Amino acid sequence: MTSPSTDDTAKGSAGRVGILVAQLGTPEAPTAAALRPYLRQFLSDPRVIDLHPLKWLPILYLMVLTRRPRRSARLYQRVWTPQGSPLLIHSRSQERGLQDRLGDRYRVILGMRYGNPSIDAAMETFAREGVDRILLFPMFPQFSCATTGSVYDGVNRAAFGRRCRLFFDRRRRMPTLRTVPPYYDHPAYIDSLKAVVEETVKGLDSTPDLFLFTFHGIPKRYVDEGDPYAEQCQITARLLAASLGLGDDRWTQTFQSRFGREEWLQPYTEDVLKQLGSRDVRRLVVACPGFTADCLETLDEIGREGMQGLRPRKRGRRGLRSAADT
Repeated sequence: MTSPSTDDTAKGSAGRVGILVAQLGTPEAPTAAALRPYLRQFLSDPRVIDLHPLKWLPILYLMVLTRRPRRSARLYQRVWTPQGSPLLIHSRSQERGLQDRLGDRYRVILGMRYGNPSIDAAMETFAREGVDRILLFPMFPQFSCATTGSVYDGVNRAAFGRRCRLFFDRRRRMPTLRTVPPYYDHPAYIDSLKAVVEETVKGLDSTPDLFLFTFHGIPKRYVDEGDPYAEQCQITARLLAASLGLGDDRWTQTFQSRFGREEWLQPYTEDVLKQLGSRDVRRLVVACPGFTADCLETLDEIGREGMQGLRPRKRGRRGLRSAADT
């Protein structure tokens, strides 16, 4: 019995459409050694940090990468599971679920912008299997140059090759690419968020005092320069609040995960949680509508640090319930 040839594999894949499920990424282990290459790749991306390389790279290599991997490793250790990274576990589950729903006419592959499994590896698999029509599905409901824009860069380089004045990739066969647009206001997306929040509320023994919708932040300067992210987050929050029947006094929206000294989108989640902790807000439901899979930012930053920020100083206990949208 002989194994199928490359030509046979390509023929068997004829007519199949590839679905590239693109996520941000995760380190391979919760260790400083694993965090260092992951952070180097992540923080070297000019879509994420757009400072001039001559200014940023010395800071990155001499300061950030000598200190931050150890701190980040301790954070990841708090959320790591026996099966590995929560983000990778949930993303793999989404990959399998989408494949099961779409059937054999489609080939669904997960690709991470940073780390593994990489976008490059996913595109190589499509090429090897003869899948030359590919739909890019970024796992970011709201568009930002720092997330979806960076995924576009990575996929285009993997599909069409690197090119500059002195060198370009002389590949002769390239796929056809299409992209799922931002779905921040899509009814199915809002309905799924509503279902998760309602399920969380059902587990409470009383009515929440307030709902908080927190999104990953970006530098305010990016929005001032045209990034539509803030507006799309606001639309998502309003639509979710309306679907839940919440009045304006029952919900608020914030931004989390600041990095560096530059001003980011406000209000900051950590500041709002501290304010709520000093007020008479005893039951708070927190949802993270911009995250399609649980990760460090939802499990630790909100689930653990957020609880500490809301902790009462003198009076009775307050409760924070997180509605993760995995």
